[in-house]
Order: sequence, then structure tokens, then C-alpha cells
Amino acid sequence: MPTTIAAPKTKKAPAKQEDFLPLEGTDHIEFYVGNAKQAAHFYQSALGFQPLAYSGPETGMRDRASYAVGQNKITFVLTTPIRAKHSIADHVHQHGDGVKAIALKVKDSTSAWKETTKRGGKSYMEPKTLKDEQGKIVLSGIHTYGEVVHVFVERDDYTGPFMPGFVKWDPSFRAPETGLQHVDHCVGNVGWNQMNPWVKFYEEVMGFRNILTFDDKDISTEYSALMSKVMSNGNGFVKFPINEPAEGKKKSQVEEYLEFYDGEGVQHIAMGTNNIIETVTDLQQRGLEFLRVPSTYYDTLLDRVGHIDEELNALKRLGILVDRDDEGYLLQIFTKPVEDRPTLFFEIIQRKGAKSFGKGNFKALFEAIEREQAARGNL
Repeated sequence: MPTTIAAPKTKKAPAKQEDFLPLEGTDHIEFYVGNAKQAAHFYQSALGFQPLAYSGPETGMRDRASYAVGQNKITFVLTTPIRAKHSIADHVHQHGDGVKAIALKVKDSTSAWKETTKRGGKSYMEPKTLKDEQGKIVLSGIHTYGEVVHVFVERDDYTGPFMPGFVKWDPSFRAPETGLQHVDHCVGNVGWNQMNPWVKFYEEVMGFRNILTFDDKDISTEYSALMSKVMSNGNGFVKFPINEPAEGKKKSQVEEYLEFYDGEGVQHIAMGTNNIIETVTDLQQRGLEFLRVPSTYYDTLLDRVGHIDEELNALKRLGILVDRDDEGYLLQIFTKPVEDRPTLFFEIIQRKGAKSFGKGNFKALFEAIEREQAARGNL
């Protein structure tokens, strides 16, 4: 059975209060991987990330190697153990490649740690200051679902390529960028009946609010279902949808994830672009594989969403989905899993006013996922 870690007991906060955890967005996302050198090359060549910084034996780090890659406001850190008997090696052995840390940018890392731990958050890292000749960074952190952690990063006084302990990484190979701009949201998969406890955790420990709820009637097909609640911080810069399985005739995508990841974790990362047609065209030419919906999806698309700026044939050719809410519309597409285990994948999203998450596409999307599950023998 996959490992499920219960949400910690929290201390209820007053109903009305100022934002005790002001977040400035996502600082970086760290992946624990089996081979960081190769993973970094994949993110450069397939997704257009640029080399930023490196940490490893040459920089005094004796137990791991890390490569930081970035594109506009997105930074990924690929970390691998260089010794067999190491907690990172254990993580990779159990889960495969996956997200370890969603690092959040703050003005005061010490305050963020104090405020969250006093409300019931389990400490991952007490505040510590890292310094070099380019300034200082303060880090702290707490645990969330599975083995994922949130690291609070205070970096206003730092001018280096990433953080102390890293050196500038300037290889000869640089692939062109693909137009990815920022992290739009990160989705977590949790175990049966664990969604609401983790919703409570984000509300009471981190001051988030539940802005959208989808039940098993919203997200279901003939065979499977799931439930999801979207959590957002006070200023809306950070959004974390949380999924849990729901009863169905066959195994849902969340159940498949929990089985093959062997526990709860980050299911997908959505990255925003200003021109999804150009970005997806580029990504497909680089070999990135995307889920496809039946061509009949596009027969009624304009009747459902109304006028859009993009040419329908281009969307159909690329497999891009469209949905509309009261504030505008969005365009989105999802990759197939980027690991051999059917776990982590990415979403490419362009928002044209819409603040929702594509509810009108759920059925077509999840039927596409089920076709992939069936091909793997996991439905």
C-alpha cells in the first residue's frame, strides 16, 4: 500500500486576521532525481530552461549534486545523491524522480517559520542563514503532504546566480527558451479521505483559503472519479489544488499515482505562457508528448466557449483545450508523464482573464488520461 501521512493537528486561527504569511510567489521547485546531470539536460533541451547554477563535490558539497535551471520566473533545481546510503537515494528508490520541495518567496523567512509552526506546522528546517561574497539568504521550512516540504526563502539581500553554495553554471549547450513564464499552480495528490485534513492544514497553518471545490460529479467518467479543492494564499500568487480519489468502477488517475509514486506527492506543475500556440508548437517539435482528446471535442468548442482570439484549426492541430468562466477564458494542455512511472506531468496554461481551472475540460481530459492508463494496464 502507498504511504499516507496524516495531516498534522493544527491550531485554529481567528476567523478574521491580517495575512500572517505574505507570499511573493514560487521561488523554486526542487526535484529529487536519479541522475541530475541528465535531468537538467532534459529540462534544457525539451522545455527550454536555461542553466543557472551548480552545486556538487567541486563546490564542497560531498553528498549530492544539484543543477538549477530557469526560464523567466520559473526555477527548477534537480538534485541527486552521489552516495548510495543517503536519504535522497531512499527518496528516489521509493518514489522515482519527483518533487521534494515547493519553495516560496517571503520577505521574512524566520517569521514565516514561527507563524506556521506555532499554528501546528511540523518543522522541516529551522531558520538558517547562508552567506557568500554575493550576499545572504535565509531559509526555513515545514512539512506538507507525503514527503513534500515548503521552504521559505528570503533572498532580498542576495545577488548570486541562485544561492550560497552554488556557483554559476555556464555550459556550452544552451537551448532556446520556449516561452514558459511562471508557475501558475502545483497540484498535490493525497490518499483516501485526506483532502479535507490537508485543506484544513493550508487554512490554519498557512492562512490559505479554499477558492474552488470540485466533487466526484464534476470530475468523473464512466469508469473513475476524483475530488479536488483549490487552495490559494491571500494575494492569489500561490495556488495548490489538492486531489483525492473517489469511488468508481475502475482505478482513478489519483489511485494510479499513489500506487506508483508509493505515497502522496506533487502530481503536476502548471506553467503559464503568453502564447500557448507558439509554446506548444515548440515543445512538440522538441519531442515533448502531450495528451490528446478526440477531434470531436473541437466540433462544439466555439458553441461552448464563445469567441476566442486563437484560430480553431491551430488549437485542434496541437490538442489545446479551452474553457471559459465569468472573467474570461483559458487555454491549457497537459503532457504525458515525464517519468517512466506514471506520476509527474506538466500543464501548459495561458489565461485570458479566466481565474478557474478548466472545469469544462475535465471529462475530455480525464478520458484521455484513462486511455493512457488502459495502455499501461493500470485502469
